[in-house]
Amino acid sequence: MKILIIGGNGTIGSTVVSRFKVNNEVIIAGRSSGDVNVDITDAASIKSMFEKTGKLDAILCIAGEAKWAPFDDLTEEDYYIGFRSKLMGQVNVVRIGRKYLNPKGSITLSTGILADDPVAKTTSAAMVNGAIHSFVQAVDLEIENEIRVNVVSLGMVADAYEKYKDYFPGHNPIPMAKAVNAYVRSVEGKGRGQVIRYYD
Repeated sequence: MKILIIGGNGTIGSTVVSRFKVNNEVIIAGRSSGDVNVDITDAASIKSMFEKTGKLDAILCIAGEAKWAPFDDLTEEDYYIGFRSKLMGQVNVVRIGRKYLNPKGSITLSTGILADDPVAKTTSAAMVNGAIHSFVQAVDLEIENEIRVNVVSLGMVADAYEKYKDYFPGHNPIPMAKAVNAYVRSVEGKGRGQVIRYYD
């Protein structure tokens, strides 16, 4: 398969790339590094990326950010960070990317445990994650050419444990092999419109 992985140089993305490169042609997209560059907050940049990649069999988006801060400190503009990046960025990956997918191709988006089990300072991030879950289930009802759209929702992964452990007291880190398998399940399986949750 010819697979595009947006965010393929990140903590999770680089491990996912290693797995898929074994038997597939993998193209890495990133904001400042990779085979192609993309700013997922900009629909024109997303379209330009797909023009460079050409037809694909699978698209994985393991990118997007949202503001983490106490609720009392979040401004309206702070919420728009997550809206423009993690939410509309991924929505636009589907909206634009479907036109560059071969029939029966797949698109896999990424969220996280905050959609179902939020912690302090994640009001904006949790909101965005939950919205993507609803989007994936709804778009599956209408998307054409037998394209499958799923979202992988992970707990805190082992490779990010030291950085984020204070935000997630008592949470068990997800082994990286298990995190990768969530993406394998989405790409190589037959499921569609699924929220693939790996939380513990």
